Amino acid sequence: MKISRKIRHVTSKKVIKGRIINIISYALLLIFGFVFIYPIVYMILKSFMPQGDIFNPYVHLVPSRFVLDNYKLLFEKMNVFEGIGQSILLTFTSAALQVVSCGLMGYGLSRFDFKLKKLYIALVVISFVIPGQVLMIPSYLGYSELGLIGSKLSFFLPAAFGQGLKSSIFILIFYNFFNAIPRVLDEAAQIDGASSLQIFLRVAIPLSIPAVILTMIFSVVWYWNESYLTTLYIGEAKTLPIQMASVLSTMENIANKDPNAARVNIPFKMAANFVTIVPLLIFYSILQKQFVESVDRSGITGE
Repeated sequence: MKISRKIRHVTSKKVIKGRIINIISYALLLIFGFVFIYPIVYMILKSFMPQGDIFNPYVHLVPSRFVLDNYKLLFEKMNVFEGIGQSILLTFTSAALQVVSCGLMGYGLSRFDFKLKKLYIALVVISFVIPGQVLMIPSYLGYSELGLIGSKLSFFLPAAFGQGLKSSIFILIFYNFFNAIPRVLDEAAQIDGASSLQIFLRVAIPLSIPAVILTMIFSVVWYWNESYLTTLYIGEAKTLPIQMASVLSTMENIANKDPNAARVNIPFKMAANFVTIVPLLIFYSILQKQFVESVDRSGITGE
């Protein structure tokens, strides 16, 4: 009887401890989830708010009534569909080229031995550490000499040669993923007569889908949100973020004499921001599931 009581006592302690840990874990998850989700919820609710609610002391987060006036004004001031088309063309083309070039470079550094290989890897790491602002002027002068300024090729060509936005970190990601793939798979493919390119396409890439998706997601996000370099290199680009910044700047200049101008424009600003990130949210929500599934399926172990 004493033994059974001790067992029940220990078991109940473990159950209580487990429940406490679960409660703490869920509480922390709720807190962190709220921190990340609240800005998005705030933006969405404010975008459907009438302008009058900004001055109403009784209205805080939830609008007194939901209106579409801010979105109607946005579509009048901006060519939203043209902006989405331009953004998709520039972003996804550059991101796709970057995935291919970084994948090839990462595979080459991982699978082939050549002189100064460690130096090349060190240069990749150094290029990641150097701030992008330092390279803006040299890049602009180089593109100008090549006649690329004012053309989308100023984004496409660097991405195709592994010099796109944050390419160095993607090369390192592929390098680490390919290092985790057992080399016996390459040797087996070579015995079957496969070339290096065939091994890369049929063995390495299918086993590195998480790296491909990760690179694609971050490339799309960074290219989509990049407005300064787009204005600097292309100039007259009509991408969605650039149109949004231009419209908001124009409206601020018009309303300069109004002391409440910044407050008046809050719902319109929230609508513009929400429309700008909607394509990214859709894209990420689709690839998130594929990313999780690919990580679960990979099960790669190194040798």
